Parts: sequence; C-alpha cells; structure tokens
Amino acid sequence: MLSNKHKVNAFNLQEMLTVLAIIGILLLIAMPKLMPLITKTKTIEAQTQLKAIYNFQQQHRALYSKYSSDFSELDYELPQTVKENGTANYRYEITESSEYSFKARAEAVVDFDGDGVLNVWEIDQDGKPKQIVKD
Repeated sequence: MLSNKHKVNAFNLQEMLTVLAIIGILLLIAMPKLMPLITKTKTIEAQTQLKAIYNFQQQHRALYSKYSSDFSELDYELPQTVKENGTANYRYEITESSEYSFKARAEAVVDFDGDGVLNVWEIDQDGKPKQIVKD
C-alpha cells in the first residue's frame, strides 16, 4: 500500500502575486532615481564615437592638410541606430569642416528619460566632447 505522506513545500498563487506586486512597487519607486544613471551610461557611447571621429579627423588632416566633411573620406563607418535595427543610440554628423577646424555632432535618437528632450554632444578640433543639450 502506497502512502501519500510526502508534502511538497511550494508557494500558492496569492503569495506569488503579492511578491510580484511588491517588486513592481519598488521598481516604480526606484526608476526615477536610476534614470540619470542610465542616461549617463548611454552618453558614454556618444563621447567614445566622437573621440573616434576626432582621431580620424586628425589623421585626415595630417595626410591632406584639411579636415573632412565626409565620413567615407575618413574611413569611418557610421554605426546603425536602434531605429535602423542597429545598436547605436546616437546619430552622427559632421556639421562643419575647413582647413583649420571641424565640428561633429552626436544627437540621440532615443529619449532616455522620457522628458521629450534628446541628448546632444559635439566635438571639435580641440578634441574635448561637450554636452550641448542635456537629457
């Protein structure tokens, strides 16, 4: 004769839903405090890419005695944005170039904190990325 004395310890549905509700409430409380950190992390992409563009511009100027307004002349491949099924959160462009100066811009394609403002960074021949519009 088989005995059914083995009891399995488990959570019931009400206990699981209560735990999920508490986790959801904690996330709602924590998210506004985490958004600036998330935004700051994503801006590192713009700074890194702008530094790469700066380095390519310096190489181009050393060879041709001028800065370029064309990424293909720099042998720089633009990363695909998240809107183009890529991974980049910014779109990049060279807004001005001459013999002595250039300016490149990175504009976010995603509103990181949902406030309607898109983050913008720029770099010039001095090589220091500057945040123009803060998200």
